[in-house]
Amino acid sequence: FFSQLHLVALNFPLSGDMRADFQCFRQAQLAGLTSTYRAFLSSHLQDLATVVRKTDRHHLPVVNLQGETLFSNWESIFDGNGGQFNIHVPIYSFDGRNVMTDSSWPQKIIWHGSTANGIRLVSNYCEAWHTADMGAMGQASSLNTGKLLDQKLYSCNNQFIVLCIENSFVS
Repeated sequence: FFSQLHLVALNFPLSGDMRADFQCFRQAQLAGLTSTYRAFLSSHLQDLATVVRKTDRHHLPVVNLQGETLFSNWESIFDGNGGQFNIHVPIYSFDGRNVMTDSSWPQKIIWHGSTANGIRLVSNYCEAWHTADMGAMGQASSLNTGKLLDQKLYSCNNQFIVLCIENSFVS
């Protein structure tokens, strides 16, 4: 078994008012995963690019729940091209559904609240993910573009996919 970081979606879409880190932690536990998972989001405490431990950012591939490679490493998501990935590699939820094809996620859009380089956009992250207010805005990306960090603004009342990243590898 080799070291890798899993990128997994929460089992249901969420609006901008979410306890995403807690949900990632809880759903990973319920799925029997032993590593720590954090939300794939910029927050008021942290830029998305720094969610994964520094020692694990360069050499570990980022894979889906089945171990298929999405990115060669964490850093490559933030090289400025919007987190381009192969759309033929599915992203699965903690309960094993493909978010790209499953109807539980009618909109194939993920929240991220970040620039293309993974830096927080304080005006565009649903007030640090504490509001689902229609007037508040959050940065998100359509997975259909094959990018995790496409730069589009949406109202925080939308219910979109939330991704979780294994933030430190535990052997």
